[in-house]
Amino acid sequence: MAKINKTNAARLLDQLKIAYELIPYEVDEEHLGAEHTAEVLGEPIEHIFKTLVLRGDRTGLFVCVIPSAEEVDLKKAARVTGNKKVEMIHVKELLPLTGYIRGGCSPIGMKKPLPTWFHQTVTDYDTVYCSAGQRGLQFRLGPQDLVRAAHGTLADLIV
Repeated sequence: MAKINKTNAARLLDQLKIAYELIPYEVDEEHLGAEHTAEVLGEPIEHIFKTLVLRGDRTGLFVCVIPSAEEVDLKKAARVTGNKKVEMIHVKELLPLTGYIRGGCSPIGMKKPLPTWFHQTVTDYDTVYCSAGQRGLQFRLGPQDLVRAAHGTLADLIV
């Protein structure tokens, strides 16, 4: 088995003494979606969370971490973040703003910490998955630990 290089996100979890597992998987550039990830990990899709970066008209950038098969509700996201209007950032802004690329964006270890909200169902499971900071690498960890590491807040965020 090839050695897995630790990402910034993994190093941050180490500093916080949070237990996690790094799970590498084969990336399909044509299918960066959660269905593929769930399939190759052999896990229910509800346990896999995706990281979305949005911009609010009042607060600027923030992060929503939601179940990967779901869609963020922009009105709910605006309400919980104190904005009137929010929108997803353009994919070309992702790397310069976060240090991550599409399909490899982790809620932990961004260039600059951003306010982060997790959809409330994250705590329904014993363990959850999210990107470890690069394509083809997921964290498996306890949801409370994930929320704590990202300084997150729970909210209703999905359609």
